[in-house]
Amino acid sequence: MSTTGTPLPPNLDRIVERFKSRSDPKKRYEQLLWYAKKLESMPEEDKSPENKVHGCTSQVYITANLQDGKVWYKGDSDAQLVKGLVALLVEGLNGLTPQEILQVTPNFIEETGLKVSLTPSRANGFYSIFQTMQKKALGFELEMPA
Repeated sequence: MSTTGTPLPPNLDRIVERFKSRSDPKKRYEQLLWYAKKLESMPEEDKSPENKVHGCTSQVYITANLQDGKVWYKGDSDAQLVKGLVALLVEGLNGLTPQEILQVTPNFIEETGLKVSLTPSRANGFYSIFQTMQKKALGFELEMPA
């Protein structure tokens, strides 16, 4: 269970635990690359300016759809490690309600042990991707009937 105060959603908690079990930074990178490989491909037409994540040195795109009150993300990046971060977030946040997504704080990245291995620009990129996903969830939250 997360030590960040707010419990993490089950999928995200499982991912964090998977990374925590690897003490070697190289193994964590391999895990991240594994996530990148299994990320569902994103249609080219979704790689548009309105889906581009700003604040990343690499090209990153995120889409979100609301189905039955749950958010479903797709994402892609031209950099493999960043694509792994996208995949980690997509897998960790998919299928949650907008409210559940808005309650997640990005400090879980520290628990994975990845933050110490990320360059400052990649760490900033991670936060930009996370914030973009939360903004999309917030948009759905504001559209939902009270």
